[in-house]
Amino acid sequence: MGRSSFTPPFLRNSNSLPTERAGSNLLIKLLSSVFYLGYSKFLPGTLASLAAFFTYIFFIRGNTAAHLASVLIITNLGFLITAKAEELFKSKDAREIVIDDFNGMLAGLLFLPYSLSFGLLGFILFRIMDGLKPYPICKIDKLKGGMGVMGDDLMAGLLVNIILQLLSRLIQTH
Repeated sequence: MGRSSFTPPFLRNSNSLPTERAGSNLLIKLLSSVFYLGYSKFLPGTLASLAAFFTYIFFIRGNTAAHLASVLIITNLGFLITAKAEELFKSKDAREIVIDDFNGMLAGLLFLPYSLSFGLLGFILFRIMDGLKPYPICKIDKLKGGMGVMGDDLMAGLLVNIILQLLSRLIQTH
């Protein structure tokens, strides 16, 4: 009897061991879902935005360097993993992928005076922008892969940030 030519699926076209691939997929799911918030049946994007709000209030606490570093790291990480996360979840911008909501919310509060009021207003405005997707957010949302997943929320965060920057300056002049 000859040798079987059967090769297990996890070894086909791969140099990694099955546990490495499974571990990598688990890490991508963990990070893209913001530690499984994305698995919530109740508004996962809103929960991730709320987690970003609490991160801003309780951990960043007005530390601009930490805030900027967080946004830059999460942005880069998000662009790296969201296309693979879409494959794992078998859906474009799957509801489980909420790293974009978390990051967009943090970006919306960047370089603003630290305050609970700005944080809450930023949260509300970000959820409105992310839900309504006004121009140019709607155009970015249609892009494929990480660019569409991360890009629309970054743009929503940028628009929120512009509104809050103007509001901050208006308050300072009065």
